[in-house]
Amino acid sequence: MQAFEMIPSNAFLPGETFSALLFDCDGTLVDTGPAHFDAYNEALRSWGFELELPWYHERFGLTPQAMLTELGERHGVTLELARIVPHYSEVFQANPQRLREIRAVAEIARKYHGRVPMAVASNGTRANVERTLEATGLRGLFDLVLGMEDVLNGKPAPDLYLEAARRLGVPASECIVFEDTEPGFAAARTAGMRVRDIRGFGP
Repeated sequence: MQAFEMIPSNAFLPGETFSALLFDCDGTLVDTGPAHFDAYNEALRSWGFELELPWYHERFGLTPQAMLTELGERHGVTLELARIVPHYSEVFQANPQRLREIRAVAEIARKYHGRVPMAVASNGTRANVERTLEATGLRGLFDLVLGMEDVLNGKPAPDLYLEAARRLGVPASECIVFEDTEPGFAAARTAGMRVRDIRGFGP
């Protein structure tokens, strides 16, 4: 596939060439942090737990399983993830009105829709990611959406981004990734991709 030359005026990708654009979802394309936080706490309430906001912020970007496993270890208990994760997802998906696109990043996706292959690769469940993108009107921009179920290891492992590149038929070295968390940055770099830090470009 021939590399596509970016218009130099774009602040994220000045004058670069690439063959595909890959995006994280939560905190990158869409501001989902508060909605996820409240959904976790609703699901954990019956277990007698409540996430603390600073602790949650430090782990934003982990898979639900990784975050909840760490929470259980912190309190010396084994949480029943098979029950908690579906409950958390149900609560999250029931409140799409709280979700807002992060405009600076969403506009890049709109600009290059149909011009280069684009995918979303998230540590979230695919159902949550699909719901998020549909609720904000962004789903139709992407050729592919991957969630944590689609690979063996979530971020910071490179699996999600490598799988996205494989399915799009693009070499990893020709992909540019948009991310907002340390696990995401590590995943993209380990995959051999260029990564753009979108922190500071809020909704």
